[in-house]
Amino acid sequence: MDRFATDPSWSMDTRTPMANDPRVILSGFADEAANGKTAVQQFAAFAALGLQYYTIRFVDAGNGVKNVMQLTKSEITTVRHLEDEYGLNVSSLGSPIGKVKLLNVDDKSQNKYVPFKRYLAKDVNRACELAHAFETKLIRGFSFYHPRGEDPRDHLPQVVDQLGQIAEACHRSDLTFGLEVEANLVGQTGQLLNEIHRKVNHPALVLIFDAGNIVTQGFSSDEVFQQYLDMKRGMGWMHIKDYRRPEPVQRKGHVDEGALKYFVPSDIGDSGHEAVLRDFRGMIPHLEQKLKKRGVPGVFLDLEPHVKGGGQFGGFSGPDGFGVALRGLCRTLDYVGIDYHIRDFDDVLAERGF
Repeated sequence: MDRFATDPSWSMDTRTPMANDPRVILSGFADEAANGKTAVQQFAAFAALGLQYYTIRFVDAGNGVKNVMQLTKSEITTVRHLEDEYGLNVSSLGSPIGKVKLLNVDDKSQNKYVPFKRYLAKDVNRACELAHAFETKLIRGFSFYHPRGEDPRDHLPQVVDQLGQIAEACHRSDLTFGLEVEANLVGQTGQLLNEIHRKVNHPALVLIFDAGNIVTQGFSSDEVFQQYLDMKRGMGWMHIKDYRRPEPVQRKGHVDEGALKYFVPSDIGDSGHEAVLRDFRGMIPHLEQKLKKRGVPGVFLDLEPHVKGGGQFGGFSGPDGFGVALRGLCRTLDYVGIDYHIRDFDDVLAERGF
């Protein structure tokens, strides 16, 4: 548990942001905040919480819940109109790009295989089109599933080649591809992602740190921090989720993602967000400059709390759980001296024309 969570000398009400505090942009996976995943539910929850950016992943735009990759032109138009109504913008496209098998082998998993040439031409191109449709410069993605039970390092050359081609496709579309650390993929640790990033060596490829995705693999908070340091040079943005283990740390091989059920807000988990964000504070100004050169408005911290459950392709928090997770993150940011924007009365007045 982070130290400040039990520090009686500190409270959220007593801290005033300093003028020189670096600022981040708060965002989140809006589908997690909606009981039915409808666009109206998602946007109403985010607007009420004071958020102005969201990552689009699953949404019901009137024809049932769909992954963003399956949205039709009319559904995209519906979502865009609702974004305007609720004053929201897309921070990143929450695509599943890279969550497919590297090799067409039966490894007893349910992951699908798609020949890479077809995958690049169809799925990656589709993600780029959608990013433009939603006016975001960022696409979230992954590092492919190696055959279950094999050493991910044995598959680094193929992953580096394929991710290099994805990065180049994004670059040609003036977009940036973010590679998220996650269990069971080739890039399952900070060390592996750092190696991938270094070998791909492409300006359109950045890394997405997610402390919760590391601690669920059985790593301690000290190991999480070390993996953050490994990823630091290639960092593009962060996902914020945490996990509190009911049992002592035990390193896992394959992680049963469907059985994970102890996700918690970032101020009470085992990941050590306080230490990570305290260090991250120093790199925000430089990273902000770097991202703005690629058309990104700033440094995003993207909430993906999973506080009511999470799995391989998504999670759920509900409007209440998402609010709890947001407040937990804000407390952490206040404590370490990172500023952030939440809608205030001036924003409401501006929308009314004052």
